[in-house]
Amino acid sequence: MASHNFLFFAVLIAICSLVLASDSSPLQDFCVADPNGPVLVNGHACKDPKLVQANDFFFSGLHLPGNTSNAVGSRVTPATVAQIPGLNTLGISLVRVDYAPWGINPPHTHPRATEILTVIEGTLEVGFVTSNPENRLITKKLVKGDVFVFPVGLVHFQRNVGYTNAVAIAALSSQNPGVITVANAVFGSTPAIPNDLLAKSFQVDIKTIDWIQSKF
Repeated sequence: MASHNFLFFAVLIAICSLVLASDSSPLQDFCVADPNGPVLVNGHACKDPKLVQANDFFFSGLHLPGNTSNAVGSRVTPATVAQIPGLNTLGISLVRVDYAPWGINPPHTHPRATEILTVIEGTLEVGFVTSNPENRLITKKLVKGDVFVFPVGLVHFQRNVGYTNAVAIAALSSQNPGVITVANAVFGSTPAIPNDLLAKSFQVDIKTIDWIQSKF
């Protein structure tokens, strides 16, 4: 009986560990990503530890302003495993976000990460929307030094509500958080989602959908 209880609790702990985990936990000091590795794994294969160098854990560039001359008036500069191979298996990454005056980081979601954002310069309006059926908007105005959290998987956004440039730094709980920009995914997919389906979903006519899709 005691052995059965032990087995039950062991399985329960294992399940809870899987549920609570984001990226896989490392089983050694580091596993520097080898993008050219022949083995396909969930993440990246490990580079030979004997060949690892300091530059595998290094990235330079977050001090440089991003070019915000685009339709949304913002630019994200990532520091994920794609830029820092040493982040592989460590479950964390960083981005810099630059905003032109009244620029936005449009509604999007990170399917694999919670985000914690700090305002470095300027004033931002930020928010996220809870899941169905409530779809509650939780929003706040942030100034320099303020911190805000966007829970994993929820649609969120930022907008510069000032007349000067704004800058934020955000940390994410994945080496590769991913990003799905809502408008791009819905109206700019390849191939396109059928316009009659979108028209019915958004309760508008097909011409309106065709016009929106032409923007993407």
